[in-house]
Amino acid sequence: MVREIYKGRIVDLRVERVTLPNGVTVDLELMHHPGASAVVAADEQGRVVLIRQYRHAAGGYIWELPAGVLASALEPPEVCAARELTEETGVVARELRHLGTIFTSPGFCDERIHLFLARGLTDGSAAHEADEAIAEIARIPLAEALAKVRDGEIVDGKTIAGLHLAAAALGAP
Repeated sequence: MVREIYKGRIVDLRVERVTLPNGVTVDLELMHHPGASAVVAADEQGRVVLIRQYRHAAGGYIWELPAGVLASALEPPEVCAARELTEETGVVARELRHLGTIFTSPGFCDERIHLFLARGLTDGSAAHEADEAIAEIARIPLAEALAKVRDGEIVDGKTIAGLHLAAAALGAP
């Protein structure tokens, strides 16, 4: 049994009656999300592009990777990644490499974020959407970004995962 609670622009909330592998039947509150892509854009100097964006749920501005929601279930994640990188930062990538896919909060949400490494960067023009409050776009050394993770300055999950996966892919210490 599925009961629809809310249908929104980005997420849907429903309650599903589910029989777990141990035989117990429970009602689970589940949030459906179409998925997203995030990009670690790394330049030839070993710097990564980060944005400082207002996130109401987080209580203010946080450092993040450029990212966005898939336009539809049919949109290839790499197309979304390229679009969001350019929209949010003005950066265009010659090459995108898939680093991995993560669940954001699998206890109640099916959102998956596809993480990409972007290389061969050129600067273009950003075109922020009306609901984006990006205060700053910065290029910082990957090692410094990872230090910000350790120091608690970067707290966004997709950004933490993406930076670590990119460091491994780039052979960074």
